[in-house]
Amino acid sequence: MSAIGIIATVGPVSANAETLEALKAAGMTVARLNGSHGDLAWHRDTIRLLREVLPDVPILLDIPGRKIRTTQLAHEPSFKAGDILVLTTDTDHDGRAKVPVNFDGLHRQLRSGVRLYADDGTLSFTVDSVQGRDIHVRALGDGKLRSRKGINVPDVVLGRELVTDNDRRMVGFAKENGVDYIGISFVESAEHVEAIRELIGGFLPRIVAKVENQGGLDHVEDVARATDVIMIDRGDLSVETDVDKVSIFQKKIISVGRSFGKPVIVATELLHTMIDNPYPTKAEIADITNAVIDGASLLMLSGETAIGRYPVEAVSRLKSISEVARGHILSERLTAKAGAETGNEIGRAVRALTRTLPVDKIVVLSRSGYAAGLVAAASIEQPVVAVHSDVAVARTLNLVPGVRGVHVPDLAWRELDAAPDLLRELSDRQILDPDDVVLIVGANNGDDRQYLNSFQTFRLGGLDRTSPAGNGRMIAAA
Repeated sequence: MSAIGIIATVGPVSANAETLEALKAAGMTVARLNGSHGDLAWHRDTIRLLREVLPDVPILLDIPGRKIRTTQLAHEPSFKAGDILVLTTDTDHDGRAKVPVNFDGLHRQLRSGVRLYADDGTLSFTVDSVQGRDIHVRALGDGKLRSRKGINVPDVVLGRELVTDNDRRMVGFAKENGVDYIGISFVESAEHVEAIRELIGGFLPRIVAKVENQGGLDHVEDVARATDVIMIDRGDLSVETDVDKVSIFQKKIISVGRSFGKPVIVATELLHTMIDNPYPTKAEIADITNAVIDGASLLMLSGETAIGRYPVEAVSRLKSISEVARGHILSERLTAKAGAETGNEIGRAVRALTRTLPVDKIVVLSRSGYAAGLVAAASIEQPVVAVHSDVAVARTLNLVPGVRGVHVPDLAWRELDAAPDLLRELSDRQILDPDDVVLIVGANNGDDRQYLNSFQTFRLGGLDRTSPAGNGRMIAAA
């Protein structure tokens, strides 16, 4: 049974070697950096620290993308219900007289009466008037508008370009610093994903597409087909659509992602109370449990581990809750009460093979790593070892829950007779046990998004050290 991946956002309280090691020990499987906070020098230093302390942990850099935010403010204004605040697209201001935002054309898109939200919907305003570059808004409740907080305008189609200058800058930074994944905001089409992929200009970093508005929901299948990973950003999604329906939307997105064999991340306020308190609420426990039962691949913590008082405890608790939920799923399957079949053909084939054959571990060969996701989506009990000849690509495969990415230099991708040599190497490195029965899943033609066509079984104990063929058996082909 595949584990649940845990993404921990690294911030001021956790960007040190001792805490990072403790987060990993507690269950963190992916380290996230929020590109909306901190400058590039801080992110560069933190990436270097992560590589030194946790070299096998994948790094996800969330880039701001097309999201509208307040800029870094010297003064963060507090206000009461009914007060007038002035937002502006003139970024020369610092928050004292006017609060600047990062979308230069926002003032041209708004009119009196339009509703605005800020900080994941916790603050709300209506537009009172627009005067030049200044947007006068009336607060609908008490609050404080802080630096780099998101601004949502769900009633207006803002028509921003797919790729911004900041996207280009951040993608260049990610490539330069060897980041494994980049998260892109407000993805509404496959074209958006492909535009970022073209900007990347290579295989790495991989793409996490964030579904967080109605456009993303309307085209979620196209997005899932194009991206490497899907993230459900429930903060923006609740503001941009209907907060009462967010749990239903979550189920839909997870189902679509699983049908394409793509890992799905559930994010936002999973353990929000643990920013300041050592224990979660019962509602948070129920939320996490239901996300796992829905089929989420990874769960993400944000402020809990970036600025919270109990970062390690939050990761440990998230792992504990998710393990209980996964245990429930397995129990239900064993008693034939539940357990939906995976949506992809490869997952169904792997599940059928592991049910009928005494398979101990699965070794996946694929150039892009997509095959590893398809196998993991089958929610099988056996550990999955995904091998790759590129050390950076092998590390990215560690994001997929239940998958261990392993670097094997000079890997023979399409030579089936070379499989025994690969298994011997994995056995010598104690990744496989001497008595394991191994299912090898092989991708063909170098493009496993299109082809995945071989399955072989081997009993390691029966491998002849001098024979190239060993006791391999081709058991299925697609």
